[in-house]
Amino acid sequence: MIDRPNKLSLPSIAALTLSVLLMPIAGNAQDAVETASFTEAQASEGKLTFDINCASCHGVSLEGAGVIPNLSGDSFASKWSGAPLNEFATELRQMPPGNASGLDEQDYAALAAYILSFSGIAAAPNTAGNALSLQSAASLPDMTDGATTAQLANIASGAVEVLERLTPVTNDMLNNPPAEDWLLWQRSYDNQGYSSLDQINRETVSDLALSWRMPLQSGDNNPGPIIHDGIMFLFTFPDTVLAIDATNGSLLWRYQHESEVRPSQKKGIALHGDKVYVPTSDLHVLALEAVSGELIWDHEIETEPGLEGYHLRMAPFIVGDTVIQGITSLRIAKGGWILGLDSETGAQKWRFNTIPRPGEPGENTWNGLPIEERSGGSVWNAGAYDEELNLVYFGVAPSYDTAPLQYPVNIDGINNDALYTNATIALNPDSGELVWYYQHLENDQWDLDWAFERQIVSIPFEGESRKAVVNMGKLGILDAVDAATGEYLFSMDVGLQNIVTAIDPETGYKTINAYTDPQLEETRLICSTHYGTKSWPPAAFNPNTKRLYLPLNEGCIEAGPDGRYQVLTTGMQFREALNPDSNGNMGRIQALDLGKQEFDWLHRQPSPVISSILATAGGLVFAGDLNRVLKALDENTGEVLWETALDDVPSSTIVSYAVEGIQYLAIVVGQTGYHVNDWSRMYDIFAEQEGMPVNDSPKGGGAIWVFTLQQ
Repeated sequence: MIDRPNKLSLPSIAALTLSVLLMPIAGNAQDAVETASFTEAQASEGKLTFDINCASCHGVSLEGAGVIPNLSGDSFASKWSGAPLNEFATELRQMPPGNASGLDEQDYAALAAYILSFSGIAAAPNTAGNALSLQSAASLPDMTDGATTAQLANIASGAVEVLERLTPVTNDMLNNPPAEDWLLWQRSYDNQGYSSLDQINRETVSDLALSWRMPLQSGDNNPGPIIHDGIMFLFTFPDTVLAIDATNGSLLWRYQHESEVRPSQKKGIALHGDKVYVPTSDLHVLALEAVSGELIWDHEIETEPGLEGYHLRMAPFIVGDTVIQGITSLRIAKGGWILGLDSETGAQKWRFNTIPRPGEPGENTWNGLPIEERSGGSVWNAGAYDEELNLVYFGVAPSYDTAPLQYPVNIDGINNDALYTNATIALNPDSGELVWYYQHLENDQWDLDWAFERQIVSIPFEGESRKAVVNMGKLGILDAVDAATGEYLFSMDVGLQNIVTAIDPETGYKTINAYTDPQLEETRLICSTHYGTKSWPPAAFNPNTKRLYLPLNEGCIEAGPDGRYQVLTTGMQFREALNPDSNGNMGRIQALDLGKQEFDWLHRQPSPVISSILATAGGLVFAGDLNRVLKALDENTGEVLWETALDDVPSSTIVSYAVEGIQYLAIVVGQTGYHVNDWSRMYDIFAEQEGMPVNDSPKGGGAIWVFTLQQ
């Protein structure tokens, strides 16, 4: 654990930022060398130039990647502190490669000013004598203190006033957020992905236009923006947290977690109280001060020696004084788990094993395998929480080592269901105690996860109002269970699969089609694809209409004894195949009326749906697709009312928020993950042969796009 450092108040930070002067430094034994200075106006101009011309490669945090030079942090400071300005200018003039943008000396001087300001060097007053000239014989200032002092360098000029409006986030806010805020991955504890804002609506959406765009470093990531009190918190690649003015994209502060492991894809951060909670690629959970980005505590998750490959995919989930973090474990012996940490100190409070250990309930469901030979049970997505019941709900992924589970050992008291894989689990958030579980598909031999978002909805069922937890697995089958008890209520199948032939109306037990047995001696068409009819992009639920809006993709596999890929460890090989009834359409947005348990409208499109769905009180449903299109549909009919072309693939949650009475819409592009890459590869296979449209224009790289109505 790292103790909380002494922190500076915002007034202190402001004073320091404005008072640091560029003092002369020693050159050689004979001469004092002038230290370069720059103005605030140059730094502001330089930020704009950097964002347009440089950020797509060097990243908004100036961190670089691979062969792309780092322009911030300790390594940059060590290399360039006190170095001749003309040497730095020579390197700077190489950006961007070929100078395709036609930057001149004034532009490069402004870029240098912005880079220096980012390292914590204060600007001088806006006078001609203080302006930076790359032709001078000056040296760069000492940047080592600014680069290493906790976050002082990252408090941007003019940010203090914006940051001062931050208020603590309470449990009540997370349960029922202010209409202007987007406080969780799916906005609120119930994971409904619904915004009550209605300024952008059926009548006005045609006026929706880009308000601002901030470049981000590209990478495997699925970040979901969090917005509170007009400030956006964004977890970008690699392991970097940004605080941004949500009205204009101005950077307020940044925090970069340094790690020696390869950056992994993650789905966001959490905001609670006065803290931002952050999962890292090297299995740490951090607490940062929301107003400054200062590190408060650092909890390293312990793993057994020799067992490597764990990841933290989900955003932390905060209930009361507990930070809940699930572990993605893939094929690691003993499987995954969920942790509860103390929100004030980071100390571990409890642990729930998603693969039961000896002596724990469910340990007899693993076909007699010893714990060392069990694997899987990953947790990929943040949970849902019901305050009235004091229960938190998570989905658990399957095992990937399926061969030892395929056939039961026929020993009394032992089965091969493989708990708690493909299950919804309800835990007490204070203790981590299992209250109930419901397994949607036992002994999954096809990698058909039921591991995605759990949504809490109140719907009529058999003549009474029931609070239910609903979720859909890769098969495109939705299950609804009672939120208090886990009692099975009903299922709805969108009709894109041939693996399950029947669902028991009393229990939800699913009968498997023998035609799809994984030990096939001949090639057969199996639907859906293991990429998932429903995958990680979350659905949205409108509590007023009782409609659930689903992002779905059509696809199958040709499975048998040989193929391009192998499914799990049962030996089945496969190659991608189109659904025979697709008519060249791979993507669909499906509306389900959960109040009536009936299907509503269906929107089909050639390109796979890649983003989340957002439903709003303005009567709109938003979605983004692989061909870089963001669209708004009428919630009642599915008619496309507005669409716009993006410059890269949208892959994050779509969020809506408001500041000072103006509603915004935000989405991250260019930070993809393997789910996007899988569907992109599958789409490319069929695009030419089926005549599907292909967007082969150059990609713009990582960025967040923010829209609002034209004034």
